[in-house]
Amino acid sequence: MAAARLRRLWLKLHRWVGLSLGMLLLISATTGTLLIVGEPIDEALRPDLHRAQQAGDGRLDPVLARLRAEFGDDAGFTFRPPREPDETLHVFVSGPWTGTLFIDPSTGTERGRLGQTEGFFNTVFALHSTLLAHEAGRAALALSALAYLLLLATGLVLWWPKWWRHALTVKTGSGLTRSLFDLHRVAGALTGIVVLVSIVTGAYMAWRPISAGVSAVAGSTPVKPPVITEPVDQALATVDAAMAVARQRVPDSMVGYVQVPARGTRPLRIRYRVPDDPHPNGLTSVWMHPGTLQVLAVNRWNELDTGTRAYSWIYPLHIGELGGRATWLLTLLSGLALAWMGVSGTWLWWRRRCARG
Repeated sequence: MAAARLRRLWLKLHRWVGLSLGMLLLISATTGTLLIVGEPIDEALRPDLHRAQQAGDGRLDPVLARLRAEFGDDAGFTFRPPREPDETLHVFVSGPWTGTLFIDPSTGTERGRLGQTEGFFNTVFALHSTLLAHEAGRAALALSALAYLLLLATGLVLWWPKWWRHALTVKTGSGLTRSLFDLHRVAGALTGIVVLVSIVTGAYMAWRPISAGVSAVAGSTPVKPPVITEPVDQALATVDAAMAVARQRVPDSMVGYVQVPARGTRPLRIRYRVPDDPHPNGLTSVWMHPGTLQVLAVNRWNELDTGTRAYSWIYPLHIGELGGRATWLLTLLSGLALAWMGVSGTWLWWRRRCARG
């Protein structure tokens, strides 16, 4: 009797956590799956934005000058240089207008622009990363990770078979509801750990207090960006010269991003991917005074605090790039499985409710 009561308790906890917080997981799974398959589709559908006829000379100063004239000194710009000869230059703008510009690297002319939530891919990304609710959305995504831990634990308890030869059985001759029930529990048991990896890594990236907590537990001091105490005359900034200076500090590496701040007291940052960094964009940073181009700090990825250094593995693991095609397929499978469990679980609850009513 005690075992039966305990099982009913696990069932109620599994059901109501899924129905209350499961919607966050369903949104995360659906949008994550769309992002995995949507990026190459988006690039194929909009080659005018993503593909260039020929490579450029890599100079960014002419582009920056034009952007300053259009958006003013109160806007910040993050350049993503082409990583392949046929890629366009991407510029992420943060200011009166927020979005992405696509620049022909050979001519410096604009090929097009998309606002932060303009277009299918950008909207899906914003929904996946923040639920369109900024920091509140990030915290909610972290909460959904805790919800999944409860769902996984209670689901495994409810699935745990008395006879292991029936552990992965799906009965197809007892009606649709029974078949979906079996598929729900078997999918949860088979993919639970893979889905857990996607959920936990996503929550880690979404909510920064998690990485700060990891650093605190590890006893490592968070590495903070340098501060410039006096206002900077942005007219003195030259990105190409800054990149030449920074290259001397980080040779034999790929430029990930060049972050040019808005007018104020923030330094210019150039991110590099050094050969031993698993992060596809690199986490090694050279911080410079945007007016004098004085190097203020060089933070190599393997010298960062523990919580921040973990992003080098967590980000590529989350998007399916760490481990090649096999990891990509597992990541896609985890998104599909989580979406399936959310939809099937809700449907099973509704069928049971209708049968009782």
